[in-house]
Amino acid sequence: MGGVSTDGTTGTADPAGAASRAGAAGARAGHAPKQDRSRATRQRLLEAAVSCLAEHGWAGSTVSVVAERAGVSRGAAQHHFPTREDLFTAAVEYVAEERSTALRALFPDGPADRRAVLRALVDLYTGPLFRAALHLWVAASNEAQLRPRVTELEARVGRESHRIAVELLGADESRPGVRETVQGLLDMARGLGLANLLTDDAGRRERVVAQWAAVLDGRLG
Repeated sequence: MGGVSTDGTTGTADPAGAASRAGAAGARAGHAPKQDRSRATRQRLLEAAVSCLAEHGWAGSTVSVVAERAGVSRGAAQHHFPTREDLFTAAVEYVAEERSTALRALFPDGPADRRAVLRALVDLYTGPLFRAALHLWVAASNEAQLRPRVTELEARVGRESHRIAVELLGADESRPGVRETVQGLLDMARGLGLANLLTDDAGRRERVVAQWAAVLDGRLG
């Protein structure tokens, strides 16, 4: 039976071409689940890497240990992250981004009660992410190959934390001293996180948070 070609001329039907197009469509449909599986594997590896780093430190966190915890082969892990340094810097960055997203989600309407914002910021430095990051810092101080990656990562995380703090506190950094006050807050939160690594410092932390909330109210207006 005759058909019409794309240039308007009459020709024969092309069942082989139709089959080829159908096969291509099927291949595209099958490609998406493969990509989804790849993303899921990558995420499991990142989460397992952060857990291992927080629990076992740098020395005890090998690619094999992470792969076993994530339920994938070592080869699959190395497919996503060719080196150990790639895996762990990506892992800490991934969770840092997740925590930043969660922090913004707590205050979807922007600036909020300063004590609540302050407490949420301090909490960023008292969880497994901070513990994992600390192990990474210590390792980077002794690993020349790791140091520039961690330095760059921490600079980006620091800028993002500062930006979120300024936004949620409603701080006007055009006023003298405001930028330094916000940065001092983040430095204080990091110090509280360090203190919390050895003992449960919740009581003292709450008193410090209350004092800093008063300082912020006076400084930020």
